[in-house]
Amino acid sequence: MSRLDHHSPFLPLSRRSFLKAGTIAGLSTVALPPGLAQATVRGPILDMTEAQSGSHWGPFVGRVEGGRLVQAIPNPEDPFPASLTQALPDLVYSPARIKYPMVRESYLRDGPGANTAERGAGNFVRVSWDEALDLVSGELTRVIDTYGNASLYTGSYGWKSVGRLHNCQTLLQRLANLLGGSTIGTGDFSTGASQVIMPHVMGTLEVYEQQTAWPVVIESSELVVIWGADPANTNKIDWIMCDHGGMDGLRALKDSGKPVICIDPVRSQTAVFLDAEWIAPRPQTDLALMLGIAYVLQDEGLADQGFLDDYTVGYDRFLPYLTGEADGVAKDPAWASEICGVPAETIADLAHRFAAGRTMLMSGWSMQRAHHGEQVHWMLVTLASMLGQIGLPGGGFGLSYHYSNGGAPTCRSPVLPGITASGGGTAGAAWLATGGVASVPVARVNDMLLNPGETIQFNGQAITYPDIKMLYWVGGNPMAHHQERNRAVEAWQRPETIVVHDFVWTATARHADIVLPATTSFERDDIEQGGSYTNRFMVGMHKLVEPMYESKSDFDIFRALAGRLGHGDVYDEGKSDLDWVRGFYEDALGQAGNLGVDMPSFDEFWDSQSLLVFEPTDQSRSFVRYSDYRADPLFNPLGTPSGKIEIYSTTIEGFGYDDCPPHPTWLEPVERLGGAGNDTYPLHVTTAHPDDRLHSQLAATWLRNRYTVQDREPVWIHPDTAAARGIADGDVVRVFNGRGQILAGAVITDRVLPDVLRLSEGGWYDPLEGGVPGTLDKYGDVNVLSIDIPTSQLAQGNCGHTILAEVEKYEGELPRVTVFEAPAGG
Repeated sequence: MSRLDHHSPFLPLSRRSFLKAGTIAGLSTVALPPGLAQATVRGPILDMTEAQSGSHWGPFVGRVEGGRLVQAIPNPEDPFPASLTQALPDLVYSPARIKYPMVRESYLRDGPGANTAERGAGNFVRVSWDEALDLVSGELTRVIDTYGNASLYTGSYGWKSVGRLHNCQTLLQRLANLLGGSTIGTGDFSTGASQVIMPHVMGTLEVYEQQTAWPVVIESSELVVIWGADPANTNKIDWIMCDHGGMDGLRALKDSGKPVICIDPVRSQTAVFLDAEWIAPRPQTDLALMLGIAYVLQDEGLADQGFLDDYTVGYDRFLPYLTGEADGVAKDPAWASEICGVPAETIADLAHRFAAGRTMLMSGWSMQRAHHGEQVHWMLVTLASMLGQIGLPGGGFGLSYHYSNGGAPTCRSPVLPGITASGGGTAGAAWLATGGVASVPVARVNDMLLNPGETIQFNGQAITYPDIKMLYWVGGNPMAHHQERNRAVEAWQRPETIVVHDFVWTATARHADIVLPATTSFERDDIEQGGSYTNRFMVGMHKLVEPMYESKSDFDIFRALAGRLGHGDVYDEGKSDLDWVRGFYEDALGQAGNLGVDMPSFDEFWDSQSLLVFEPTDQSRSFVRYSDYRADPLFNPLGTPSGKIEIYSTTIEGFGYDDCPPHPTWLEPVERLGGAGNDTYPLHVTTAHPDDRLHSQLAATWLRNRYTVQDREPVWIHPDTAAARGIADGDVVRVFNGRGQILAGAVITDRVLPDVLRLSEGGWYDPLEGGVPGTLDKYGDVNVLSIDIPTSQLAQGNCGHTILAEVEKYEGELPRVTVFEAPAGG
C-alpha cells in the first residue's frame, strides 16, 4: 500500500452504524405553532458519561470514563465525519501540554528585556498563578505608561478554538480596549492579497462569501475547473464548527460524470477522488496560463464582447497588453507555455473547452499567496468575464468552494452572537478588523518588530510601524504560520516582554517570556454554530473533563487580569460562563421567532444536550452568485467605483504602485522555476495544506504516526528529482536555501511535477540550537525556507508559496525530534 493511500480523511460512518453503536439515540421533536418551521432536535444523550461538544472538524460526542476523555465520536448528523476527530482526546493529554504558569528563567531573575536572544532556548521556571498574573498586569501597566498604547501589540492571529464565548483573540482585545487600545493586525495569511484586490475588482471581499450552490453546479455546469484548490482536503475543517456539506457537492459531482479539470502542480486528494484530468503548471505561473487562454479567446472571437461591454469596465485598456500592442509581447499560448510549462496546444485546447459550454472556475487561495499574488484572481475574474457566464447557473467563478464548505446551501436559521471586544453586540470577523490605536497587516508583523518607525504603503495609505515593546499572543502559532522562520526568531528578540497563552508548548510558546496554561475547549462550557455558509446546526459545547493541571480558560485569565487592573466588573459584566452562553442562545431564539423557526428553550437545549439541525431553503438550493447583478446591473450595481466589474482599476492606477499595475499583469516573482534564482536553487517548494492537521493544530497528537517519515515531516519528491540526487523513499533529507535548512522524510511519488517538492505548512519548528538564526530545523517547518516579503504594496500579503530550494540526502547522525515534549523546566 502506498504511503500516500494509508488512510481516508473521512470516516466511513453511517447514521445507522452510529446509532447501533449505542452512543447517542433518539429523535425528539418540539410541538410547533401553526406555520412554523422546525429546528430538529437530535438527542438526548443516553449515557451521561457522554456529552455533546465540537471542534473545527465537526460536532462530536465525548465519551468520558473515570474523569478522562477517552473518545471523540463524530455526531451522526455529520455526513462526512473527519477522521481527525479521533485524535481530539490526545490534545488534552499531550506530552507537550503546558501544565503550569511558566516564566523564562532569566526574565524572572532580571526583568523585562533580559537576554532576549535566549528566547526559544532558555529554561522555564514554574510560578504560581498569582505571581504570573501580577507579572502580566504589571507589564501591561508599565509598557502603556512608559511607551504608550501603540507599543502593546495584541493582534493575535490564527485558528483559535471554536466557541462563541471563549474566543481568546476577542477576549484579549476586550482587555486591551479597556486599557485604552493597542496595536492590532489587519488582514490574514489565508487571503492576504485577494481580500484587498477583490473589493477593487468586484466591490466585495469575495473570498469569504457564499458560492453558487452545489445543486446548481451539478445541474447546470458542463465543465468544472478546480484551479489551485483541494476541497476534498481543506473542507474537513471550518472556521467555526464544520458541517462537511461541501463533500456532498464533491460526491455529487463525482457521481454526475461531468468532466473535471484540476490545475495544480500536485495531483491533489480532490483530483484523485474525482478521477479528474490533471494539468500541472509550474508553481506561481497560473497567471501566465490564464493570459494564454485569454489570448485564444480574444484572437479566435470566443470572448463574449456583449458581457464585457455591459458588465465590465476597462477591458479596452487591458486588451493592448494581452495582444502585445502595448509592450510588443503577445501573451499567446507559446509565450505562456515558456513560463508555465503547459504545452501551447493544451493551453489553446483549454480555451476552446472553457468557451464550448457552461464552465465553472473554482479557484483556491494558494496561487495568491505568492509574490504579486494580487494579479492572479484579478485575471481569473477577467477570464470569467471573457467567457461571459458570471451570474448564469453553473457558470462564472468561485473563490471559496474549498473553504468551510462554500457552496453548500444556506439554512433557514438564526445566527449566534458572541462576546465582543467592546461589550454587547455580536461577534464579527475579528481578523479583518482595522480598529485599535494602530493597525499593521498581519504578514508584516515581523517586519514591524525589526523596523520600528519605518513607513510602508498599504492599499493606498501610508502606515508607520510602531515600536512594539510588549507582544501578547493567544490562539495562534506565528512561529508556524509566519514566513522566514530565522527572520522571525530575530524579530521576536526585539520586544521587552512576550506573553503567550496556549495549552501545548508550540514554538511560539517557547519564544515567550511568560507562558500561561490555557484550557482546551473540552475543559469549559461554550456554544457554537456549524457551517460558516450553511448555519446548519447549533450545539452546546459541554465541559467534558475538568481542567488539567493548573490550566485556566482564557476568559478566566483575562477576567483575573482585568480585576487586577481595575476593570473586573466591566470585563465580565458580572456574568458567569453559562450566563453568557444562555444569553447568546436566547438572542438566537429571538431571531428564530422572526424567521418562523421553532427552537426549544435554553434549559431544554442545554440539559438534553441536543444538537439543533436546520434545513436549507429552496431559494438557497438554487442560489446563483451575481444573478441579480446580471439580471439588472443598474439596480444591482457592484460595490466598485463604477458599479461594474473592474478589469482596469483607475483607483489602483492612482496609487502609482510599480508592483501592482492597474490591470492584471504578469510580473516576474523574486524567484521561480525557470526564472530568477533557479540556477542557484533548482527546485520549487509548494506549501500545501496538511492532510492530517489544521495548519499546526493536532501536530502534538498520535496523528503524526500516520504521516511522519523517521519522525520528520514528509516531503513529496518526484522519482526523477530523487534519482538525480540518490534519494530513496524513506530517506531523511536536508532541504535548504539561503534562508534556512530543515530535515524532512522523503516520499517518492509521481503526484508532483519534476523539480517540485511538496512540504505541508504547519510543521512544528524544532531548532537544533534554540534562539540561533540559521540553525538546522530537526523536524520540518517549511517556513524556515519561505521568504518574508509582501505580495505588493497594495495588499502587503504573504508569499508563502514563493520558495526555491535544493534537497540532498542527509548523511549525518540524526538529531532527535524534541519539539513535541515540554522544554527544560516545563
